Amino acid sequence: MAIPDAIRRFVEATNADHTEAFLDTFADDAFLSDWGRDFHGRKQIVRWNQSDNIGVKSNLRIVRIAAAQGTYRVRTAVTGDGFNGEGDMTFTLDGDHIASLVIA
Repeated sequence: MAIPDAIRRFVEATNADHTEAFLDTFADDAFLSDWGRDFHGRKQIVRWNQSDNIGVKSNLRIVRIAAAQGTYRVRTAVTGDGFNGEGDMTFTLDGDHIASLVIA
C-alpha cells in the first residue's frame, strides 16, 4: 500500500529533525494521544514533539501500514534517546494533514 503523503511527511520530518515541517503535517486543531497522554492542537503537540519525538532524536521506520474505516494503522520501529522498539500509530487524515494520531 502506498503511504499517504501526510504520514510520509511526518516520518521524514521526524527523521530529519525538522520541527517546523513536522508541525506542518498536523491540522491546526489536531489531536494526539500517546498512551493516554492527550495533546490538543499544534501548540500542545509542540510539547509532545519536544519531550517524545524530535526532542529525543527519534528515528522512525514504517514496518507496515493498513487502511481501515478511514484510518491508517502504521506499525513503526523507533530508535533514539527515548522509546526504542516497535509500536502502533493510528492516523486519521483530513486532506493532506493529520487530524488525529493515537499511539498505543
